[in-house]
Amino acid sequence: MRTTLTIDDALLRQLRQRALDMGKPFKQVVNDTLRAGLSQAVPRERVPYRCPTFSIGGLAPGVDLTKANQLAAALEDDLLIEKLRQGR
Repeated sequence: MRTTLTIDDALLRQLRQRALDMGKPFKQVVNDTLRAGLSQAVPRERVPYRCPTFSIGGLAPGVDLTKANQLAAALEDDLLIEKLRQGR
C-alpha cells in the first residue's frame, strides 16, 4: 500500500544510511523498522491517579456554605455592574 509520510530530516538520514549499510531498499528498511518498533510495544500498566487532600481547617464563624452560590452570584453581578459603568 502506498501512503505519504512526513519524516523528520534526521530520522530520514538515519533510515537512508541504514538502507545503504544493509544493502536493502529504503522502503524495506522503513517497513522492517516500523515492524520491529510495533512488535516491541507493550502496553504499560496504568497506575491509578491519586490526588492528595489537605485539611484547610474549619469554617470561619458566621460562614454559611448553603448560601455560597448566592454570594458568588452577587459578586458576579457586582463585577458586571462595575464593568458596565466603566463602558467595557
